[in-house]
Amino acid sequence: MIFSQYYLDCLSQASYLIADENTRRAVVVDPRRDIAEYRADASAHGLTIEAVVNTHFHADFIAGHLELAATTGAWIGYGQRAKADYPIRKLADGERISLGDVTLQIMETPGHTPESISILVYEHADDEVPYAVLTGDALFIGDVGRPDLLASLGHTAEQLGAMLYDSVQHKLMALSDPVRVFPAHGAGSACGKNLSTERASTIGEQRATNYACTPMTAEQFLALVTEGQPAAPGYFVHDAVLNRRDHTLFDATNPPTPLATDDFLTARTGGAVVLDTRDAPDYATGHLRGSLNVPADGRFAETAGSVVRPDQRILVIAAQDREEEIVTRLARIGLDDVAGYLREPEAAFLTMPEKIDRASRLTVTELRTALAGQNPPVVLDVRNPGEVAAGAIDKAVHIPLAQLPARLGEVPTDGPVVVYCKGGYRSSVAASLLRRAGHPDVSDLLGGYLAWQAAHQPATA
Repeated sequence: MIFSQYYLDCLSQASYLIADENTRRAVVVDPRRDIAEYRADASAHGLTIEAVVNTHFHADFIAGHLELAATTGAWIGYGQRAKADYPIRKLADGERISLGDVTLQIMETPGHTPESISILVYEHADDEVPYAVLTGDALFIGDVGRPDLLASLGHTAEQLGAMLYDSVQHKLMALSDPVRVFPAHGAGSACGKNLSTERASTIGEQRATNYACTPMTAEQFLALVTEGQPAAPGYFVHDAVLNRRDHTLFDATNPPTPLATDDFLTARTGGAVVLDTRDAPDYATGHLRGSLNVPADGRFAETAGSVVRPDQRILVIAAQDREEEIVTRLARIGLDDVAGYLREPEAAFLTMPEKIDRASRLTVTELRTALAGQNPPVVLDVRNPGEVAAGAIDKAVHIPLAQLPARLGEVPTDGPVVVYCKGGYRSSVAASLLRRAGHPDVSDLLGGYLAWQAAHQPATA
């Protein structure tokens, strides 16, 4: 058996290629939209990709099923409850897919979504115990998939939670301890709240260590898995719907368009949002007024999808030679309308000083001084609920970054605002969003809550 895991750090997303060494027949599970790596590996091993199976309609990225089907002729598989605008093969609970001796078996595990499936992988068709189970978003390492993402699509957390309870407690936990667990996501994904940095585990390890896998009632399970979930980025519903539709294919060979300064500014005047992907210190030193700062070196795609609407046209500012990477990462979450990028931004900035601003960033000491002054700032905490529960700056207003675009009106505009997150990445994003919305005096906290906490630790002998 050939078994390969592909992990995308930016989205904490895992996909898989499984093949039979003798027949050279292969299946790809939960592929991302840029499919070159799967095709290159298949070519290197002389494999034929016959099928692409999605464990569910993903909300956090656009899957590459249409791209793989178009380039390989593979059929597209989903669980029995799936309905799509393109031809799919509906896979029944217990159905087997033979690649030769290597065999896949479908297990319906609804709960994160109604159509969710897991896939048992048998190295030999007559093995009693499967080699592994690909759990999609049903079971993660240290967590389970959240059941509350599809509320706007007509499914309540209570309905899906009851399904997820049965899937995890009665189906997945019925597997033998040695079965390897390979999920679709890892730490950092907003599809759960407690995901591990480990990329594989076993059923036995999860039975012993995963809070959601210990025996409990359905009511206890629902209360546990819904408590403290991170705010879902705004693009999630868009992607969940788009993955059902026959949408435009991503063409990785089509490079982004370089724009001269005048053309870039014309597109900006026409309503396009400027996405500045340079590091926060570079952005703070000088940026185009009204631009959003989402640094490329971080959870770029998910964060960009939190502050840019899917219907907005995008203009990119990037470090040299990273423009193509940025466009690909935006396309992975369905932000396809990129008008182009600004050539040599630092040089371009010198030609329009009247349009360039600096961004205020405060140290912990400076924030303490400001809070003790006559006009103390509003302190805005843009972390997720689980982070806030572990500690926060006194009297801070809490609005998770993913919810901030819809809640901008809750942030006062009649005085200074200081934004903080855990370490400084999200706070620069949030501060740029507030400035773009017209807030006149916004700073972000250097080092975030980690720096604040360290400065307030009691001295030790």
